[in-house]
Amino acid sequence: MPLRENPSARQVRLGSELRKLREFAGRTAREAAGLLSTDQAKISHIEAGRLGVSEERIRRLAVFYSCDDVKLVDALCAVARESRGQGWWEAYRGVLAPGFLDMAELEHHATHLRALQPMTIPGVFQTEDYVRAIYGGHIPALPADEMDLRVEFRLKRRQILERVAPPPFTVVMHEAALRMRIGGRKVARAQLEHLLEASERPAVTLRVIPFDNERFVEATQPVFYACGVVPQLDTVQVDSAVGGVFLGVGTQLKKYGTLLDLAERAALDVQRSRRFVQDIAREL
Repeated sequence: MPLRENPSARQVRLGSELRKLREFAGRTAREAAGLLSTDQAKISHIEAGRLGVSEERIRRLAVFYSCDDVKLVDALCAVARESRGQGWWEAYRGVLAPGFLDMAELEHHATHLRALQPMTIPGVFQTEDYVRAIYGGHIPALPADEMDLRVEFRLKRRQILERVAPPPFTVVMHEAALRMRIGGRKVARAQLEHLLEASERPAVTLRVIPFDNERFVEATQPVFYACGVVPQLDTVQVDSAVGGVFLGVGTQLKKYGTLLDLAERAALDVQRSRRFVQDIAREL
């Protein structure tokens, strides 16, 4: 089996969880390799997500590591099984950067989605004109075909909201994100109207933090939190100056989970949030 040049975020998480189980059991990579009749280098590649691993081997390793968390083992096996499948995003592999695909894959497999957006509308709720306006500010400027491809991909991510049983999606937005006239007044108004329509979906919870809120000040960084089947497989994505970063260490998950909890407690309730968005849309 060839090594993966760019393992997905979920494949990396699978490997890192296997490494955590091994280290917690006090086993070495050499001992794990001996169990599977392979070499230590392959164990390292598996734990880095660069090499696939079968469900049978995951279960053998779990027994060897004395892991009795059945739900975790089943979830790891599911990730291994899914990684051999072909999600719709795979058609863009080698065309768009891996981070784009990782976001779509995480959204697809999440059991619950949470987001904190201080400056822009969350991706799956964006209109085509809004997306084009955002990518229109890219430095350096994007070629026309690259622009079209990114817009197409962004709009396809809406599929998670259109499923028979979509994952619950809780979004906390700062007032600044609602008032940013990205694309101009007409585009901004249409975007807010689309956001209001999306917020009527049973799975979507929209909350707003107004400018006059004095209890929550950490509203400077976009945060996306994808809940896995088990907490150990939760993943956080945060934006940075060089692109999105995916995090999965327990302390990091706890930090950003707490941040989202604080944001939700500081935000207006659902009804007041909807009226708030409606008022801003009418002002445009």
